[in-house]
This record gives sequence, C-alpha cells and structure tokens, in this order.
Amino acid sequence: MNPLERYEPLVDDAAAFRAACDRPLPSVVRVNQMAASPARVREAFDEEGVAHEPVGWHDGLFRLPDGNPGGNWPYVHGWTHGQEEVSVLPGLALDPQPGERVWDACAAPGSKTTQIADAMDDEGTVVANDNNLGRLSALRHNAERLGITNAIVTNQDARNFSTKPLAFDEFDRALVDAPCSCEGTCRKNPDVVDQWTLDHVHAVAGIQKGILARAVQATRPGGTVVYSTCTFAPEENEAVLDHVLGEEACEIVDSDLPVDTVPGVTEWDGETYDESVTRAQRVYPHHNDTGGFFCAKLRVGGEDEESAGEAGDGEVAA
Repeated sequence: MNPLERYEPLVDDAAAFRAACDRPLPSVVRVNQMAASPARVREAFDEEGVAHEPVGWHDGLFRLPDGNPGGNWPYVHGWTHGQEEVSVLPGLALDPQPGERVWDACAAPGSKTTQIADAMDDEGTVVANDNNLGRLSALRHNAERLGITNAIVTNQDARNFSTKPLAFDEFDRALVDAPCSCEGTCRKNPDVVDQWTLDHVHAVAGIQKGILARAVQATRPGGTVVYSTCTFAPEENEAVLDHVLGEEACEIVDSDLPVDTVPGVTEWDGETYDESVTRAQRVYPHHNDTGGFFCAKLRVGGEDEESAGEAGDGEVAA
C-alpha cells in the first residue's frame, strides 16, 4: 500500500493531496540576513541572471524555478542557503532572541541551526547537536559558509543529552526537528514512499518521545520547545506530544505560522490524544504548494525566571 493512502481520511481533498504529492517540489533559498538583505539578494540574482520568485509569506525566501540553489555566487558567498520552504516554520515558531541559549537537538545538516543563529544576530549560544558524526561535517560546512560564529557543535544521542561539557545547565529554547519516516518529503524524494514501513514508524516514534522529553527537561521553566517533523503519521506527531504531555511539565501553546495549516488530530487508529494537540499545526502539500510538515510549540511548566524576578527580594511570586 502506498502510505499516502492511509492519510487521505485526514485531508480535506484526497485527490488534490495526492496530486500535489506527485508534483516536483519547488527549489527554495533562504536569505542569510547577517550577510545580505533580501533586496540585495534580488539585485544579485538579477545581475547573475538567476530566475527567482519571492515567497509571499516570507520576504527572506525565494523560489528558483530553474533549481540548483547552490549554482550561483550569492550562495557561494554565504548570502543564501538552500532550504525547503516549510523547513523555515520551526525556526519561526521558536522565535529565538539575541543573547539566548538555544539547543537544536537534531541539527545536521544545519539549515535550521543557521536560521536560528541568523535570527539571533549571531549573539548568544546555539548548541547544534546530532548523533550522526558524518552529517555534522555538513553542518559545520554550512555554518562556516554562512559566517555563523555562535554555534557549538556536539555529537550526542539527544535522548540522553548531557550539558556537562557546557558552561550552563539549561536552555531558553530548544528545537526538536525529529528524525521521522519522512513521507512529507515525497515531492523531493519519492523513494521514501517505496521504503516506508509501519514498523519503522513505530520504532522512530519511540526515539522521538525520548528526544522531546529530554528537550523539555533541558529547557528552563517558562522556556519554549518546538517539536517538528516532516511526516503525516499521527504516531510520530500527536501521539508523541500526547506521551510527553503525560510525562513532563509542559503545555502546547498556540503558534501563529504564516501558512495555511490545519489543527492536529485527536483520534487515530483507535487511539485518542490530549485535546491540546489541536494547537499543533499540520501542513499539507496541496494547501501551500510545499512539502508536508507538522509543528507544535510547547511552553515548559514551572515558574519562569522573569516572573520570579518580578516578585522582588524577599517576596514570593503569586
């Protein structure tokens, strides 16, 4: 069975969904605004004769109808980075600020890490972790090409991530862009449909639960954790959130993503999930002409540092 068939009950228009999944994915680049403005990149593309179209919901993204995002000098000079359109969404939901401490738990090959560092104006600290040592070389190359200097690269299993090598014990924000079954990438990698198995879905869901739980534990009270995947499978999306909500002190909060989304589902294959998973957002290919995606924003429970400080010396925050 084509795995996309199992998700047809979740979408509003099954025919449009399947047709979009069969179309090639547009090539997109993100502007590295530490190096150049979107206006300057447009000028450079015009000078170089690179066909480009602005992405309406983000002024720092351009679609390249002719493909080959790395085949021009703005890319070589670190002005742009090839990044799938929906891949930008977790960084927007995370909303990192200059000077903060941010953990990218599954960082390689670095598209989201470098997006986070760019949003932070290269100030503060981004801990870019991945358990795959080979993929970390690509992350380091991308960070160097884009001029990122505030990133620390670590090679750990994120489920058991230790902050001992670091100069601090907790993060302000964490991103878990989890390894997944990847059906949402079928427009650029059709092989994922042929290689898909339900056994793999169940196996990777266990890993996802462990990584997300560790991200919540490693983030300060009041801090933000974003969970994202490029799969349609509720077992890897809402079920993972439901599990962590029951194990860790956190809650799902609304995130205002600038694309068409639908809420997370509360029932699937005989299982029911916490009602708050409806605050998570599903992105389907036929709604935005993108890949498929899932994104949820969580607030870590407990008294945050700002509220504690407002209580004043010798006072107890209400």
